Amino acid sequence: MDYRSVTDRPQKGTKLFHEDKLLACIHCGLCLEACPTYVITGNENDGPRGRLYLMRAVAEGRLENTSSAFATHIDRCLGCRACEQVCPAGVEYGQLLEASREVLLEAQPKSDLAHRLLRFVLRHVWSSPARLRFFFAASRVFRDSGLAWLVLTSRVARVVSPRAEFAIALLESSKEVTRAAAQRRSGKNIATDAEDVKLFIGCVGEGLFARVNRATERVLRANNVDVQTPPGQVCCGALHAHAGDLDGARELARKNIVAFNSDAPIITNAGGCGAMLTTYAHLFANDAALAAQAAHFSARVRDVSQQLAATGMRAAPSAVDEPVTYDTSCHLLYGQRSGEASESMVRTITGDNFVALNGTERCCGAAGVYNLLQPELSQRVLEEKLDHVKESGATLLATGNPGCQMHLGAGASLAGMKLRVCHPVELVDQAYERAGFYEEADGE
Repeated sequence: MDYRSVTDRPQKGTKLFHEDKLLACIHCGLCLEACPTYVITGNENDGPRGRLYLMRAVAEGRLENTSSAFATHIDRCLGCRACEQVCPAGVEYGQLLEASREVLLEAQPKSDLAHRLLRFVLRHVWSSPARLRFFFAASRVFRDSGLAWLVLTSRVARVVSPRAEFAIALLESSKEVTRAAAQRRSGKNIATDAEDVKLFIGCVGEGLFARVNRATERVLRANNVDVQTPPGQVCCGALHAHAGDLDGARELARKNIVAFNSDAPIITNAGGCGAMLTTYAHLFANDAALAAQAAHFSARVRDVSQQLAATGMRAAPSAVDEPVTYDTSCHLLYGQRSGEASESMVRTITGDNFVALNGTERCCGAAGVYNLLQPELSQRVLEEKLDHVKESGATLLATGNPGCQMHLGAGASLAGMKLRVCHPVELVDQAYERAGFYEEADGE
């Protein structure tokens, strides 16, 4: 398999093993201790350097792309991209990982039930806005009716399988844990010099965390930012890309590029979505028709915390009186480079109630659907994270990605921990409501 630049099929995964990217690794090993899976297993092939060796061997034809070693160690990668942060050579590991997973999808599609179900859902549900809305509507009914809680407490799901139990715990943990702010049309009197932004609501975000999107809108408007939600936007494509379906990811990306066809900043409140949106430039780098538009799109993506840091966030007294800590979403930290802005937002709004979390830069083990496809490794990574949360003494944890929020909430619940998990912007929203900012904006 040739890894040199090829123009006949430039978008296929087998053609994304560019020589310069694979050869950029200088084999220093600094990435190893930053890699959660290497730290757990101690296997060189479960670290970024070892996986790069495997990728290069496949690219050069020294190892078949149907090799079980290639599949095993690529599948075990969380895709957290912590290795990129410490790499002195600037290896673009995340891009190489997704290319590897596309190679695997083409060469040896998994036949187990979990992977077959994932492929079906991605192709026939996630790619259809109507079916996706129905899926999330049914999920909310199951969650909000108390059925999910009943299944968990009765241990019925555990009898089926620990994986099924954790999946239901993920859904249950998407419930709101902070007191909702009043549903006001805050920001009605936006100043004429307000910045216009476009909000990316996300599929899981709007499906299970619509309250976070509404809180984001209220908080931004209270900070003199005019928020619009473009119609026609769809899933960001992250789950497709992580699964190796880059063509499916591009199909969704094209729709989002059209939906956000303006010069306004694109605001997200989900680290995973934001990191994916910033890679549209890479996805279409070899597409003459879309390369410029995709690059323009990616350059405009900002996390809500970055937007508030840029415009200046209004201070307000904390609305919580319990110890609060913050865990950084990997894709927010390593994909969007916005971990500090998000933590600063939490520190500002919680004041003396904030407690630092050791290992906040380490992945929690969620990684999209990794927690369902690689449950054993995911649980070991999660246990380390929850141990640090226990050490902090916090009873409320904020994190800027819905997948992390559900994963941490599910893990804490099944472990019997008294821990509530929320999004940082929910804490700001609650503080603003108590401070009367929304009444002020509505002219009440």
